[in-house]
Amino acid sequence: MSLAFSSPAYYPRSGKTSNGQVRPVFGTTRKFFMPKMFACSASIATPDTQAYEIELEDKKHILLSAIQETQRGLSTTAEQRSSIEESLVNVETYNMGEPIDLVKLNGTWRLQYTSAPDVLVLLEAAARLPFFQVGQIFQKFECQDQTNGGIIRNIVRWSIPNLLEDQEGATLLVSAKFSAVSARNIYLQFQEITLQDIIISEELQAAIAPAILPRSFISLQILQFLRTFKAQIPVRDPGRQSVGGLYYLSYLDNNLLLGRAVGGGGVFVFTRAQSLY
Repeated sequence: MSLAFSSPAYYPRSGKTSNGQVRPVFGTTRKFFMPKMFACSASIATPDTQAYEIELEDKKHILLSAIQETQRGLSTTAEQRSSIEESLVNVETYNMGEPIDLVKLNGTWRLQYTSAPDVLVLLEAAARLPFFQVGQIFQKFECQDQTNGGIIRNIVRWSIPNLLEDQEGATLLVSAKFSAVSARNIYLQFQEITLQDIIISEELQAAIAPAILPRSFISLQILQFLRTFKAQIPVRDPGRQSVGGLYYLSYLDNNLLLGRAVGGGGVFVFTRAQSLY
């Protein structure tokens, strides 16, 4: 939008007659002042753009509402899965085919729903076994300054009741390199599995080093060892290509990430989370 303000000014010259009367003088050179233009610009959302954004937010809300009571996909009926799939497709159509924005993808994402068997087996084990808990599950992309890929870390917080801190007593990290192979597909090459961030429960800590007794050097060493424990297991053999998989990023914006493991590996719904490390 532009606004123009015009301010021309013209003053005719005058002369005098023999009797002293003032008369206008015609035919003389006239001076005109060109109008000054003042430009003002503003960005205005069109009704079509506003309607598009409102419709998209409605579709996202329907999807997040559909998965809300599913325990991240663990307890879903066939009817619920069908409804969730329909809601997924409705959101995916909004930026289908657009290239992956690595700057937007970079960061930590919290798992809200999945149908992936390798994740559901962990959730099922936690539901059935009294000595095993699964806390939050994240996916972290490290690709801020990259042009064609980066690092992806699957982060699972888990625990053993009475021995480790509730829900988040330990962290399992599965790290992989990824590279973009098409506008929306990324290829994962798994690198290693890491067990770290052991946080023992207060009960176990009291058993190892009771607070009411003088703590021995050995008990303090045990506590320190557990707190700093870190085990790394490579998942690739030297000289061989690492185990990998194709991952389709079907939708991405500032706060929602949808993905599909190619080959029937399940769907994933993530929302933006605060950085973990």
